[in-house]
Amino acid sequence: MNSLVIVESPTKARTIRAFLPAGYRVEASMGHVRDLPGEASEIPPKYKGIEWARLGVNVDAGFEPLYVVPHDKKKVVRELKEAVKEADELILATDEDREGESISWHLLQLLAPKVPVKRMVFHEITREAIREALASTRKVDDQLVRAQETRRILDRLVGYTLSPLLWKKIAWGLSAGRVQSVAVRLLVLRERERRAFRAATYWDLTAHLRHAAQSFEAQLVSVKGTKVASGRDFDETTGKLIPGRDVVLLGQTDVEALKVTLEKSVWSVASVEEKPNTRKPSPPFTTSTLQQEANRKLRFSARDTMRIAQNLYEQGYITYMRTDSVHLSSQAILAARECVERLYGSTYLPPKPRQYVTKSASAQEAHEAIRPAGSHFRTPEESGLSGRELAVYDLIWKRTVASQMADAKQTSIIVTIDVATTVFRAAGKRIDFAGFLRAYVEGSDDPEAALEDQEVLLPTLSVGDTPACQSVEPLSHETQPPARYTEASLVKELEADGVGRPSTYATVIGTIIERGYVQKQGQALVPTFTAFGVTALLEQHFPHLVDIKFTARMEQTLDDIAEGHAEWLPYLEEFYLGAEGLRNQVQSHEASIDPAEARTIQLQGLHHAKIRIGRFGPYVEVERDGAVIKASVPKDAAPADLTDEQIENILRQKIEGPDELGKHPVTEEPIYLLTGQYGPYVQLGAVTEENKKPKRASLPKGVTPDQVTVDLAVGLLALPRHLGNHPETDGKIFAGLGRFGPYVVYDQGKLGKEYRSLKGEDSVLTVPLARALELLAQPKMGRGRGTAKPLRELGPHPEDQAQVGLYDGQYGPYVRHAKVTASIPKGRAPESITLAEALELLAAKQGMTGRGRRRATAPKTPAAPKAPAASKTPTARRTAKKVPVVESPAAKSPAPLKRKRVKT
Repeated sequence: MNSLVIVESPTKARTIRAFLPAGYRVEASMGHVRDLPGEASEIPPKYKGIEWARLGVNVDAGFEPLYVVPHDKKKVVRELKEAVKEADELILATDEDREGESISWHLLQLLAPKVPVKRMVFHEITREAIREALASTRKVDDQLVRAQETRRILDRLVGYTLSPLLWKKIAWGLSAGRVQSVAVRLLVLRERERRAFRAATYWDLTAHLRHAAQSFEAQLVSVKGTKVASGRDFDETTGKLIPGRDVVLLGQTDVEALKVTLEKSVWSVASVEEKPNTRKPSPPFTTSTLQQEANRKLRFSARDTMRIAQNLYEQGYITYMRTDSVHLSSQAILAARECVERLYGSTYLPPKPRQYVTKSASAQEAHEAIRPAGSHFRTPEESGLSGRELAVYDLIWKRTVASQMADAKQTSIIVTIDVATTVFRAAGKRIDFAGFLRAYVEGSDDPEAALEDQEVLLPTLSVGDTPACQSVEPLSHETQPPARYTEASLVKELEADGVGRPSTYATVIGTIIERGYVQKQGQALVPTFTAFGVTALLEQHFPHLVDIKFTARMEQTLDDIAEGHAEWLPYLEEFYLGAEGLRNQVQSHEASIDPAEARTIQLQGLHHAKIRIGRFGPYVEVERDGAVIKASVPKDAAPADLTDEQIENILRQKIEGPDELGKHPVTEEPIYLLTGQYGPYVQLGAVTEENKKPKRASLPKGVTPDQVTVDLAVGLLALPRHLGNHPETDGKIFAGLGRFGPYVVYDQGKLGKEYRSLKGEDSVLTVPLARALELLAQPKMGRGRGTAKPLRELGPHPEDQAQVGLYDGQYGPYVRHAKVTASIPKGRAPESITLAEALELLAAKQGMTGRGRRRATAPKTPAAPKAPAASKTPTARRTAKKVPVVESPAAKSPAPLKRKRVKT
């Protein structure tokens, strides 16, 4: 019998194929094969011009969705239809979550097979799991499909109804979404807290003591029986002590006077207290906790983490990566305990296996935590993985093994020391038994090193001992504003609030960054002025849509629909068509929303100036002497950090012209210091009719305007600086400052240019030729491409016999020959790439880029679909092409059940 098995990706197909008996053919659907229309061209002709077709959902006819096959999936569907004709049975083996169920249902509707159909699910791709799944197939779960379809429709309604309103009232291209807008509001709320924050200064003392040939430190805790004020005693909004706090606030004079007294006094141990405590290991990873830890430890974005985890799953290294469960199967527990005993010894093995229970009542994705696949866990060293995949697998392996290890035993030691009228306290920590910390310490890449860092050893002290005082150090402290969210902390907050599903967080965070609501400063997520404007509009006119509790209740209702406890159609009708439904709210509020007011940002503590959102970004506007003055606000300016002084400086430059630093020593032209849309820069000469584009140079990272001198400006304006010629080829070598920072470049003429970034200790203004040659001789670290050292050499290129290499980069694996690089197709296992296949990829890339000068990049995620036209008016045609981003990931969308479908 011939059986056709359909999965989502070629990688998954290739892995599964090896575990199936003869007679099974495995094909890939390449993700979803049907979706709501993404652009006007996808709408079938008979629906063109119909108002509801813009949404892709007929809200007045039972919320009937209009499903179409995207242009890039038509060939896939044709090939699958041909494959079904040759099969005796069809097995749908897509992922086990709601989206996977939805893909299977869409395939079933499109292919309309006349042979028996089975649904096969599994949470890991191993021989045992595939054989077991094959023996226990079922039907497509209509309830799961309905739940996913409801989410898809709901997200489309929110996005496509609110986004056009934002285009009209604030700026073109903005988007709103059920989860996206709440995530943005969380960031804005935190930024508002930072803006309202008022810093406070307080002083204390640290004593450097010594006893029994061992040094240690102690901190001042009280003076004359009254506790010394610390950061938690201050009101964040006033910078003053919270009323009613019985504390003493010390100033610099106070601590300096105490220092003199204490260094002459006798220090006596008043008490020694030891408290044993136990630390239990964290449960194995869920989708959310994996994203958080990969961001903290590996600095990976949520999107990168999920992409890498998807690859690991499809290659058979880990279990399914979209899960809310912390449960481990008995097979996994046995495998983890075997690893513990083999690698760490029986003393690190608890007497009984640990069982973890999922706390989330709505956990529904897969039924097991993310863990290494199989009944025997391959160690990271045995995996054969490399680069970013190895890093993520190593994280998952360690967390899983540690979850089945013994508790860590620790002892906290508190020593109080009396001296004159004060009390000092020394705190120590001793690890008596490392337990699971031998394998895994959260936030650390090296558990052994982390164990050393966690221990704070004190000398053996007893009551009455008199340690020697070596010095007393006055310390000034300033209270800090609430920390901005990182991707890790935002994911944690969204999950804790019950907003959205963890499997969509990577898409949500990627969207708000790409749409200009957020910019990253290091790991921090900083909301932009646009985010402030959109959030304020939604808070004022549609408060429930950005209310965290409302959104969490919405999520619970969607889970109830999935479990059969709620009806989908009445819920959608009430949400969208009810008296207080979204459609009526938008229609009633639209006329009352003043665009000028919506584009004006209200910032606490900002006086005499308005911040507005314009076509080219935020700008400041003031009225002086009857005239309105406008000036751009730097794009990287954080709303919480913008001060009246900064605004005055921006306006002064606009009114009076730029600050003149001095004259150029050679040309005697004035050198100006300005602040523009992209930050501060220096300029040689004024803008005139004869000199419309004077020489300009941005300030290097870390250099502030007040640090700029004439000499520094002259050096920056002289860039790129010719360092000399290469001793072997006579090619010119320059040092310059570019978009990604300072660099050196070697001009090889027809062979192209070689770039190297300057290290932290190198200055672009002083780096010598010898240092440049040293950097150029090092293997190239490509941006997003990783090291130039190949993971594997595939063989010589037939044209010039130069090696073709396989590399790992930030955006995935790729092949390279000379100056031409080409990404490995998504879903293709890099270890299976042959020389012949690499040559085809390179030839295709070179043909696409002409002479092959441009670097190949990883395939881009398709842009948000464009909204189809609602009418034939000029305005409608202009606005029709822009489409809001909706919450469901673009790759997977759901479908309705047992209703008449639109044929396309």
